[in-house]
Amino acid sequence: MADESSAYPEPSDFEVMRPTYYENDDGFITAKIEISPFSVEGESRTKAGARRAAIHEARKTYHSYHPSYEVESPFPDHFVDREGTEWHRLPPFQRSTYGDYKFVDDYGDEEEAVEEDYVDIETMLLWDVRPVDVLDGEEVEA
Repeated sequence: MADESSAYPEPSDFEVMRPTYYENDDGFITAKIEISPFSVEGESRTKAGARRAAIHEARKTYHSYHPSYEVESPFPDHFVDREGTEWHRLPPFQRSTYGDYKFVDDYGDEEEAVEEDYVDIETMLLWDVRPVDVLDGEEVEA
């Protein structure tokens, strides 16, 4: 818990609140969590993902009021998701250039079918990425 004080609720306060869900025209879901007079919103493909995105927004907002509060990633450092995609968290010095995570997706048997790309945590929450298998940590080169 941070030493500074403010009226903004702690992120754990948002975790216990029931969100209000809205379906957007683009098919995504928005979750809104309110602790009057404050509210946060998150967007994702599913209700659960939208709720997780809103809670992540609450953590980021709390950090803006309490700079000593560290916003942790809602994902493990190295994992495989439900679709078999492998994800690696990048070192801090590479995140501003590439994003928070590198993902490796294997589309087939050919070597050209392997794709590497980079993405930030907010996009992962939007896509509703969920870890299935947490892997041992290893160094990742961008």
